[in-house]
Amino acid sequence: MAADYETHQRQIAGILASWGMPQTYAEQTAEVMAWTDLHGIDSHGISMLTVYHRHVGNKRLRMEAVPTIATQGPVNALVDGDGGLGHAPARLAMSTAIEKARTIGIGIAVVRNSAHFGACGFYANMAAEAGLIGMVTTSASLIQVAPAGGAQARFGTDPLAFAAPGEPGRPFLLDMATTTVAAGRIRNKANEGLDCPPGWVLTKDGLPSVNPLETQNGGYLTSLGGSPEGSSYKGYGLSAMVNILAAGLSGATFPTDPQHTKKPQGMDIGHFFLAIDPGMFRPAEDFRAEVAAFCDALRATPPVDSAQPVMVAGDPERKHAAERGANGIPVAPGLKAKLKEIAEESGAEWLLD
Repeated sequence: MAADYETHQRQIAGILASWGMPQTYAEQTAEVMAWTDLHGIDSHGISMLTVYHRHVGNKRLRMEAVPTIATQGPVNALVDGDGGLGHAPARLAMSTAIEKARTIGIGIAVVRNSAHFGACGFYANMAAEAGLIGMVTTSASLIQVAPAGGAQARFGTDPLAFAAPGEPGRPFLLDMATTTVAAGRIRNKANEGLDCPPGWVLTKDGLPSVNPLETQNGGYLTSLGGSPEGSSYKGYGLSAMVNILAAGLSGATFPTDPQHTKKPQGMDIGHFFLAIDPGMFRPAEDFRAEVAAFCDALRATPPVDSAQPVMVAGDPERKHAAERGANGIPVAPGLKAKLKEIAEESGAEWLLD
């Protein structure tokens, strides 16, 4: 049985609040996580509560955190996440970047002292909905990816997102990890006792594997490209770029720093947000119209398989959102059992039955 979007969101907020997160931030965080699940990005939504639960238990997250703007200028802002989850400070940062872009044409914000913030695409989409170009990157806490040709983990999944307004309601919205798949998709396979498809993970010796628990045994996720022959150096390069923007500019620790995630509290993750007003260069309406026409031309490309038409970044997620908005958001049985245990332990009301 699938729950409707509102119930799904209320369940997330209830558990977060039961851990001590202020209600306003619990609702903001739950909106990001539920939006993620609605759009079919199951690796970054309600399933993350199982990970957050572990961090709350070992006191690595400051659930009562209140994000603040530490410093700012005409086009820039530095947000301090206060050692808590990253969703609320990320929303503050992108909202601030958007305000600055509306005023002066460009806005850049970074977040320090933060933790996992969900899907990058949510924040890039905030910019697109405001008629702006948006770009978002974030560093990671879990180091589980070796550089191309390397035999030791140096990176996280280090995602990035890019959005541009086009047809209203259908922006170009690219959201991707710099690994072959997001770590959450591997975690979801483990939750359900399923193997990974070939190419997702490697053993500690760098050999192919389908075991979703491989990274717990010293193995690695593959960089985008999967292998040197598949151009994994490109994913490696993108990971480095992401960390320079998100960790380097914010002052968060790089993943190669021996002190990364070693602070008494908090995950010390950094985020980067960019908003650009296309109206600085040409009439914004013309830009949007041409982006929309460009995307439509791509969709009109003759497909190899007539049953699988060509899509543009953001289309698959919007298709999921339409289906799940009508039929509810599914939660796999293994995950639901774990979430129910977490809710009962924390005293949160259980809503998903």
